[in-house]
Amino acid sequence: MKGKPTPGHRGPSPARRGDKAPRVGFVSLGCPKALVDSESILTQLRAEGYDIAPSYEGSDLVVVNTCGFIDAAVQESLDAIGEALAENGKVIVTGCLGAKGDIVEKTHPSVLAITGPHARDEVMGHVHRHLPKPHDPFTDLVPPQGIRLTPRHYAYLKISEGCNHRCTFCIIPSMRGELASRPVGDVMSEAETLVASGVKELLVISQDTSAYGVDVKYRTGFWGGRPLKTRMTELCAALGTLGAWVRLHYVYPYPHVDEVIPLMAEGKILPYLDVPFQHASPRILKLMKRPASAERNLERIAAWRAACPQITLRSTFIVGFPGETESEFEELLGFLREARLDRVGCFVYSPVEGAKANQLAGAVPEEVKEERRARFMQVQAAISREKLAAKVGRTLDVLVDEVSGTRAVGRSHADAPEIDGVVRIANAKGVKPGDIVRVKVTRADEHDLEASLSGR
Repeated sequence: MKGKPTPGHRGPSPARRGDKAPRVGFVSLGCPKALVDSESILTQLRAEGYDIAPSYEGSDLVVVNTCGFIDAAVQESLDAIGEALAENGKVIVTGCLGAKGDIVEKTHPSVLAITGPHARDEVMGHVHRHLPKPHDPFTDLVPPQGIRLTPRHYAYLKISEGCNHRCTFCIIPSMRGELASRPVGDVMSEAETLVASGVKELLVISQDTSAYGVDVKYRTGFWGGRPLKTRMTELCAALGTLGAWVRLHYVYPYPHVDEVIPLMAEGKILPYLDVPFQHASPRILKLMKRPASAERNLERIAAWRAACPQITLRSTFIVGFPGETESEFEELLGFLREARLDRVGCFVYSPVEGAKANQLAGAVPEEVKEERRARFMQVQAAISREKLAAKVGRTLDVLVDEVSGTRAVGRSHADAPEIDGVVRIANAKGVKPGDIVRVKVTRADEHDLEASLSGR
């Protein structure tokens, strides 16, 4: 969109193909799961002959896909809607904020329509109502992989929608519903199409990747004429045959997660696991209604590393949860020091409208929450710095994301896009985005690596 983009807006959508087709502007906010929803809507728009406009004033109407998980995201989404209304005037709102009661309608009563997340057909119905579908069959063309908002060489692969957990700090089930796993044949067909289109990395996402297939009792589906169970282990094994990097996100530490570690050790999927532990205190985990325990998690981490020494472990944690004491926070720091995770994110607890945690006693003062977050990240920074320093002198495979002159920026097996570190590559003449190159690490800090092409 033209003007000052709100942080989190994706870049300009694909350019217009002609002057006669109706034009839709698009703003996409939020997490990778919301991004997949945006790609689905954009694909349908293009398949029906709509053009995707790169600016507000070049649009006949604007669709804003919102986030509503925490207060900051709610405000960002409301600001984006307000900006679109001011610049264009005709706005359809979709996404998680649309599922949060009437907050959008109260703040911006002039929007054309409001839907919740994962609502492509509903959004298209509103688009048809306010901007009739074109009838030129020659414009009903779309590439097999659909319209994507990520670079050509990587893509998010959403395997399910919704969640069966009832974590007290989260309202995702109320916005996205119960777990609904996609048919395994559909997931594999989409993955095949993406790889055939040039995708080098598939990032598997959902609200709870480990629970894939629970809702359908792991029923057997079919892919390529062969039976395949709707289950994370079997799905990962099948994805590992496609020749692309396969990276797992949002993996709850259920016992059957152990089954995918050998696939990592054998090089069939990336040795990378994104596990949202959230805390280490048994009492706080119970208040959060989180599965597993800190002691069991430490045992699992040790077992995963024994089975696959090269594994990279990423996690996220919340500090300042209602009732969290200083000793419980110190318990979390102790877990961090013992677990020595490779990549870590930390958030201060933020009340979310409708979350049950808001009713808990013992609210932690904002200044204490921020102080704990700073201490947490200081401990993790030292761990990260030490771990990355150990990679100096080693050779790594790197997927190139950007090239500028003779320098390139890419990611190793240990780095997911946008949330982890990068590898900056010198003397990268002739390298292109999407290339997988072999590099030698020359320098490290607490986040990123510097390297040169191996053999140069």
